[in-house]
Amino acid sequence: MNEKTRRDFLRTTLSATGALALSGEASTSHATSSVSAPSAKLGLVTYNLAKDWDIPTIIKNCEMTGFEAVELRTTHKHGVEPGISSEQRSAVRKQFAESRVRLLSLGSVAEFHSPDQNVVRQNIEDCKRFLQLAHDIGALGVKVRPNGIPKDVPEEKTLAQIGKALRECGETARGLGVEVWVEVHGRDSAYPPRMRKMMENANHPSVGICWNSNPEDLVNGSVKTGFTLLKPWLRNTHINEIWKPEYPWRELFGLMKSVGYDRYMLAEIPETSDPLRLMRYYRGLWLALQS
Repeated sequence: MNEKTRRDFLRTTLSATGALALSGEASTSHATSSVSAPSAKLGLVTYNLAKDWDIPTIIKNCEMTGFEAVELRTTHKHGVEPGISSEQRSAVRKQFAESRVRLLSLGSVAEFHSPDQNVVRQNIEDCKRFLQLAHDIGALGVKVRPNGIPKDVPEEKTLAQIGKALRECGETARGLGVEVWVEVHGRDSAYPPRMRKMMENANHPSVGICWNSNPEDLVNGSVKTGFTLLKPWLRNTHINEIWKPEYPWRELFGLMKSVGYDRYMLAEIPETSDPLRLMRYYRGLWLALQS
């Protein structure tokens, strides 16, 4: 091969290589841009994995494992309860504000199904105290729950009573710029048609649902029926053992995505001797289920 032919060959080869490289870059760029991050975000309920963690530990462990938010369940070591002082509230707010972890919500045990109206009133006032606390520390929501349907009271009366209590709490929440999230919870009360009736009775824009990933959600192995009933009020989500095949996790995640759910999915899982390892694996599986 003479010198001129060699130069022409090299020029042609380098041009083709450059074109292939640019094509590869373009393809990679296109592939990257077409893979969107999950709209929903992953967080943690302190019940039960983090029940013995103080606030610095909660923040550190969540930051280390990619968990973006936390719901502080009442009675746990974090100590964030309605009885804390204004100075303590400011300190809690500051710790989370200076971290990468959002203090999303407070997990109260306020419930409004009791036949005893004094008990119902106590729970309403307890919820209001948590709502004020949420406002003061920068949280968005307060979780409440039904915890059953009394057998000796007509069901419709109980559902109406729960709705009325939720509406009163919702008025307080609206004035404070926070929300009430009703966990789909309790024997008999976790049934999605009953939860829907509670929401219809409450009829308040500051009151929504916390999906709780219960066996009661399933109809012929699918969550679509229950999800469809409750999706107008969907404000928060609790998920648990996402490795279990009995619950259609991929279907749930797909339904969340189909309605544009962009809030948090909070892991509510048991404690373990190696929490960071568990949290990393959990996040990995959570991300895989989003795809």
